[in-house]
Amino acid sequence: MKFQQIALDPNSKARAGEIKTDHGTIQTPIFMPVGTAGTVKAVHQRELADDIQAQIILGNTYHLYLRPGLNTLEKAGGLHKFINWDKPILTDSGGYQVYSLTEVRKIKEEGVTFRSHIDGSKHLFTPENVMDTQRTIGADIIMAFDECTPYPCEYGYARRSIEMTHRWLKRCCDRFDSTEPKYGHSQTLFPIVQGSVYKDLREKSAEVIASFEREGNAIGGLSVGEPAEEMYAMTEVVCSILPQNKPRYLMGVGTPVNLLENIALGIDMFDCVMPTRNARNGMLFTWNGIINIKNEKWKNDFSAIDESSALFADKNYTKAYLRHLIHSGEMLGAQIATLHNLHFYLALVKEARQQIIAGTFYNWKNSMVKTVSQRL
Repeated sequence: MKFQQIALDPNSKARAGEIKTDHGTIQTPIFMPVGTAGTVKAVHQRELADDIQAQIILGNTYHLYLRPGLNTLEKAGGLHKFINWDKPILTDSGGYQVYSLTEVRKIKEEGVTFRSHIDGSKHLFTPENVMDTQRTIGADIIMAFDECTPYPCEYGYARRSIEMTHRWLKRCCDRFDSTEPKYGHSQTLFPIVQGSVYKDLREKSAEVIASFEREGNAIGGLSVGEPAEEMYAMTEVVCSILPQNKPRYLMGVGTPVNLLENIALGIDMFDCVMPTRNARNGMLFTWNGIINIKNEKWKNDFSAIDESSALFADKNYTKAYLRHLIHSGEMLGAQIATLHNLHFYLALVKEARQQIIAGTFYNWKNSMVKTVSQRL
């Protein structure tokens, strides 16, 4: 994998770049639709590629390991072939899912023992077997195994957690560097900065992660309930330490405003379930603000979902019709809303990139933050 910075905004830390992988080039800043179990919910791969113009999608190690399982994925020739997707894929290590299974997991130095949410069966994730699992899944970018701390989190626990995460990272790197990819394309390992909302822990973790000199770096453990101001403060601290010549990935973030503010701080890559999950519940993100399509005010609104959008669904279906579909529980409602939100997110980061290249990002960002956060 190779990263090149193309442009830097003169009034912020925002940058435009390119990440080159064996499955194609990713133009940054970029948002990655979340395809947890080998599918971005309610969206065809053709729509992802052609209508939404996604350049990379995310899969999840925990879910894919449990179902369909590594044997099936290996026989298929890896996740790319299994789901018929020929563009880049990133896999989360499963650390966040294990973090969320509070009642059914135990964290030790060896790794994490947990019970499947599907059938209750017992499993062990270690830094080593998580590397092997992601090799078998076959993603272009794979994540180190880490512990994601909750919010709020006591300082002592957060400190012990990053120290273990760093030890786990050494084991991840040793295993990754001693193995080969299985399907004829290269793979890249990203370490993850942790440290909760403690500045000194974030600084320490960023320094340790940078010292491993991998091709890219990630920031985890944010967007887990902390105020947005604390997220931005921690991101700024970490971005000041992580190397400029490598991509920075902020995991699990976030709202359109979160994306814009973190781009301004130097983040290149994002993922979040928000545009897809919220779409299925009737929340639309638009260039004019946020719409709850379930509201009565849209019942007889026969205007296009988004007249400024080039997306077929936005131009050819009305707000009243989408409201009817969502209220009726029709699958088409979830499809249309999901397409809309993902299209908006990808268009937003594309426009951000263009503004960075033009040198006008900062003022544009400040204006857009006010617009896209208002409720319609």
